[in-house]
Amino acid sequence: MATDHEIRHRFELLEPVLNERQRRLWAAAESSATGRGGISLVSRATGVSRRAIRVGLAELKQPKSDSTAPAGRSRRKGGGRKKTATKDPALLADLERLVDPMTRGDPESPLRWTCKSVRKLAEELRRQGHHVSHALVAELLHQQKYSLQANSKTREGTSHPDRNAQFEHINEQASSYLAQGQPVISVDTKKKELVGDFKNGGQEWQPQGKPEPVRVHDFEIRGLGKDIPYGVYDVGQDAGWVNVGTDHDTSTFAVESIRQWWTTMGKESYPSVERLLITADGGGSNGSRVRLWKLELQKLADETGLAISVCHFPPGTSKWNKIEHRLFSFITQNWRGKPLVSHEVIVNLIAATTTRTGLNVKSRLDTGKYPKGVKVGKKQFAAIDLRPDTFHGEWNYTIMPHTSHNGTVII
Repeated sequence: MATDHEIRHRFELLEPVLNERQRRLWAAAESSATGRGGISLVSRATGVSRRAIRVGLAELKQPKSDSTAPAGRSRRKGGGRKKTATKDPALLADLERLVDPMTRGDPESPLRWTCKSVRKLAEELRRQGHHVSHALVAELLHQQKYSLQANSKTREGTSHPDRNAQFEHINEQASSYLAQGQPVISVDTKKKELVGDFKNGGQEWQPQGKPEPVRVHDFEIRGLGKDIPYGVYDVGQDAGWVNVGTDHDTSTFAVESIRQWWTTMGKESYPSVERLLITADGGGSNGSRVRLWKLELQKLADETGLAISVCHFPPGTSKWNKIEHRLFSFITQNWRGKPLVSHEVIVNLIAATTTRTGLNVKSRLDTGKYPKGVKVGKKQFAAIDLRPDTFHGEWNYTIMPHTSHNGTVII
């Protein structure tokens, strides 16, 4: 089937040598060859009216001996019925005000809050006194270079003026820690997953014609609920730890996940380190403004004797967190097309995730209770040995342990 561009190109080559009758006959032949929708397509591409094309189609169907028009006959230039847009000069302006009221007209336009289909546009234009059909509205929109467009994800929100500087700071910190053999981890909560025989995106191999049946509606199953995978990605070891919670995504749960990583994997990989660097998003359970997050990190620092430094990503930049594309993306690939029918299935699928570069992942089910709404008082917060960085201390800070590895009190 020919495209708008191809038809327009052919028409532009032939138009200089065609008279009026030849133009409509050529357009009629082109629309006939195009098939269903050909009249509209050719009309948009060439500017020949739909009525003229229909007349041309009727002429093409007449026997040659019955043709009433002499072969060389043609109307004078400018002859024939005038176009609606020519007879109604205000039509195009009123149409544009309806199509784009925010930039060209009144934001209180009657179609501001509706789906602007060509039929609704035509209806509103008729209410304003214009004599138009929905087909003419579609033709005019195409002539004015409008087309149907989907939303495009391009905006990340207001960019902080020190956004790039913070990225550079995180990179410098991480590079320094890794060069000294100190651990650097990236943390975040993965999307919550419904547990049960629900549709999971993607495809997997099955006998032909026998897809795995799943539920039509995604309503939470009582007794199974949702799982909350909180991930810890060890940048230096290319290893992941995922704590699969079943209660709430709180700061206590987030720090418990880091604690489990340290107990299960970190302590063995880094037996004699004194510092830990965490890169995290600026919001959520590990948000830069969350007091409980810092209180729980103080408890972890006291237990391990580690000085825990945290660098938060600037607002609106969570996709740059390494855990997103070094761990979570591969987990999603590994369980694509597989219904997550139980907690055990989720844990096992996460633990089975690997990459060709050697990613190693461990996972466990955490059935602990993590109540929401826990408040941190002023005295509790004041007891945290929080040392803000000189560069954006709200994003970059270190929490010192009250005691060292050997039990010595740190001042």
